[in-house]
Amino acid sequence: MFLWILVILAIVYVIKGVIIVKQAEVVIVERLGRFERILQSGMNFIIPILETPRGISWKISQRGIDGNTYSFIKEKTRIDLRESVYDFPQQNVITKDNVSIKINALLYFQIIDPKSAVYEIQNLPDAIEKLTQTTLRNLVGQLDLDETLVSRDKINQELRAILDEATNKWGVKVNRVELQDIIPPIDIQQAMEKQMKAERDKRAAILEAEGLKQSAILKAEGERQSAINKAEGKKQAEILQAEGDAQARIKRAEAEGSAIKVVIDAISDKGQPDKYLIAMKYLETLQSINEGQNNKIVYMPYEATGILSSVDGIKEMFNGIKQ
Repeated sequence: MFLWILVILAIVYVIKGVIIVKQAEVVIVERLGRFERILQSGMNFIIPILETPRGISWKISQRGIDGNTYSFIKEKTRIDLRESVYDFPQQNVITKDNVSIKINALLYFQIIDPKSAVYEIQNLPDAIEKLTQTTLRNLVGQLDLDETLVSRDKINQELRAILDEATNKWGVKVNRVELQDIIPPIDIQQAMEKQMKAERDKRAAILEAEGLKQSAILKAEGERQSAINKAEGKKQAEILQAEGDAQARIKRAEAEGSAIKVVIDAISDKGQPDKYLIAMKYLETLQSINEGQNNKIVYMPYEATGILSSVDGIKEMFNGIKQ
């Protein structure tokens, strides 16, 4: 019976001495209250009673069903080496121009030195939260409301740098800080909305005026170009018409000259070409004078004898041609 008790005690002793640590976790072991070593991932053995895992207090924040964030303290023996995110509840911060705003922040940090994270600070998440709150108040207190609203990236970078330097002795690396919400008071929000509406109306009016201006300019340019094109077209048409008339007159003169030349060549040997031409031109002129519907005037030209002599000359000319 005693032997069975010893066997059972031995089994319990062995079981208590075996600690299995998961990946990306560590366990701090103390011997008789003093730091002994850090257990890495895998199967580890400790001496029960003499060696015990160090328990640490860890503040955990969770968002409830109602949307509010609640925090509670949890005792644990394992330290997570993965990057952790801490969602800070909304806090009131006063800007440089005395405007109270609410800011909600996210903090991404990672434990680099587990020993320092346990022995250099009592409650690491709570310490980081308090440090973040005070640092954020100092940074926002140096900025106006308008600067705070447009300087998120600047605040994030400065806050991360300050926290990373301050938490270095705690064995923590602050990788990133993000401001989730910046909520001004209701009256400030209403004033900002009115201001934004006025700005949008102003930009709309400016854009409309610019559009009308550009439209008028383009219309004037179009009308000017159209007038230029019409003038150029009319000019070219008149030039082509004048050139056509000139060419036609040249062709008619050349044809008439050729016809006269043929007649002259036919009668140049025995006839009198000068009298023939004078008589023909005279008769054409008299015909043009007497043309018209209401022209009933019949007259004998003053130089009738000249015409008769020309006709007589034509007769003698043709008689000469027949001979």
